[in-house]
Amino acid sequence: MIVEKSYIAFLIITVLLGGGAAFFAGQALARGWKPMFKLMIYMMLLGFAVRFLHWGLFLDATYQSWRDMQGTLLSVHYYIVDTLVLMIFAAFSYRLERTRQMTTQYRWIYERTSLLTWRKR
Repeated sequence: MIVEKSYIAFLIITVLLGGGAAFFAGQALARGWKPMFKLMIYMMLLGFAVRFLHWGLFLDATYQSWRDMQGTLLSVHYYIVDTLVLMIFAAFSYRLERTRQMTTQYRWIYERTSLLTWRKR
């Protein structure tokens, strides 16, 4: 199962908020010419923040559930699902920005072949 309680909570927290942050993070790292593996590390950290938002906003977060480690805050399954969604958004925007960079800054060497790829002239 992909979602915990509702698809709307998944869409709002993971896709809209987390995916938007991941998209902009991917662009920022590509603009700074950082390697892709750094992006994946940052998305794993962002995954923890998204899990906390799910738990805190939609899963009846209480001090008791935190203390007893009940609930899905520390669920590995949902963390992996959320983080994979974030990584997809981030990798897409990273590659989109890198293609734009390569074909505009080095237009005499490279030409765009599709939305996410380029080749030598």
